[in-house]
Amino acid sequence: MRPFLCDTGIFMRLKPLAVLLICSTAASQTAALPGKESLSYLIEWRLFNAGRAKIDVDPIPRNGYTVRLRLESTGIVSRLFKVEDDYLANLNFGYCAETVQMNIHEGNRLREAKVTFDAESKKASYLERDRTRNNAVILAKETDIPPCVHDVLGGLFFIRTLNLEPGQSAQVPVSDGKRAAVAKVEAQQREDIKTPLGTFKTIRYEIYLFNGVLYQRSAHLNIWMTDDRRKLPVQIRVRMTITIGTITLTLDKYE
Repeated sequence: MRPFLCDTGIFMRLKPLAVLLICSTAASQTAALPGKESLSYLIEWRLFNAGRAKIDVDPIPRNGYTVRLRLESTGIVSRLFKVEDDYLANLNFGYCAETVQMNIHEGNRLREAKVTFDAESKKASYLERDRTRNNAVILAKETDIPPCVHDVLGGLFFIRTLNLEPGQSAQVPVSDGKRAAVAKVEAQQREDIKTPLGTFKTIRYEIYLFNGVLYQRSAHLNIWMTDDRRKLPVQIRVRMTITIGTITLTLDKYE
């Protein structure tokens, strides 16, 4: 599969998970992903157990996939800043985004956001409402996109279909509905990663979404995926400024 653009060219939010996206200019053989899948992660922030993340993907007959993300803070972090976020994306068979819906509960913020990606008009429409203010519109925006663009969650599954070797890189069209960009993914090196499920042989990737690409915040994002046809993302790490620190998600359950 060769994506469109390749032929043409904190814990105080937990949003860094949303950062997993890409399209290949160097991919050859694709991985075989299961049609239905559930991935659960432990989240660590500054050596604290900060929360949990769960991603579920379900096939939609003759249409594509539904992908759900649930983020929850726990323990001391939850007492400091409670997070309960739900993210639902509908994707086509190429993991291109069609619609996204977000229910955001972060501290005192209660928001609902919806994004529609229209491949025909090449537009993404973003609408965000404040549920504490009678659903008042906070932001309404339209953004130019290519016919196939990856949202911040569906891109995780797209990158797993690629077969990048260390030293290879790829680029992807990505959008959160408010902004669109071309992000670079770089396969860096093979590493062994220990998780509650055991030790995995992986390839470490760096995803260039921060530092003014899709997000203005200064940060580095790495993903470790198993070095086999499953391409399981067993560890995700975001390194931000010293004041925020490092957030690590480690796979602890897979179905």
